[in-house]
Amino acid sequence: MIKKIALIPLFFFCHGIWSQVEEQPLDSVQERYIMVEGDSIFQTSIPLDDVYVFSKLKFDTYKEKLRYYILRRKTIKVYPYAKLAADRLVELNDSLKLIKKKRKRKKYTKKVQKYIEEEFSEELKKLTRTEGQILVKLIYRQTGKTAFDLVKELRSGWRAFWYNTTAKMFKISIKEEFHPDAVHEDYLIEDILQRAFAEGRLEKQNTALDYDYASLTNKWNTKTKPK
Repeated sequence: MIKKIALIPLFFFCHGIWSQVEEQPLDSVQERYIMVEGDSIFQTSIPLDDVYVFSKLKFDTYKEKLRYYILRRKTIKVYPYAKLAADRLVELNDSLKLIKKKRKRKKYTKKVQKYIEEEFSEELKKLTRTEGQILVKLIYRQTGKTAFDLVKELRSGWRAFWYNTTAKMFKISIKEEFHPDAVHEDYLIEDILQRAFAEGRLEKQNTALDYDYASLTNKWNTKTKPK
């Protein structure tokens, strides 16, 4: 009973302080706090995802327009494979952290690699050369590592060399990287992805690389386009 009575003056004291804050003019309040549903911590702001306002696509020639739309079709087709590869890599690394013994880590890695190969192989056989090369670039975008390095880490240097040699027969380099700040086609791929994310056509997965799409757009819009 004593505890309950002691809480009464404390309630009125706190209520009085809160009322005084509410009665202050807006200019005298230094910070406004927001209570987010499901969160017990007051915040001064709510973090939001970046929202881009896309300009209307403009092309100088029909050839340029055709090139963009062909690239868009191919990029949207292969992006899910790159995203899946990144997801599997994260799952693998998370699992390996829990396995202490080297022999068991190696055995588990081999098992996952075989699963990934079986999961991808049939679908990847259906890709064209250009689709395969775009996929290699997107794998780098999603993981920050080339397909060559990923294979080397998961299997062996020889296996990675062999994969790269085989890919070269089809004019595909699995050492290819993704640089939208320096390569115009890579920027177009990034532009295609950002528009597809905004439209809900593709499920967004943040890139492992460090660049800003808005800054890239400003750069390429004020720069002479390569032929």
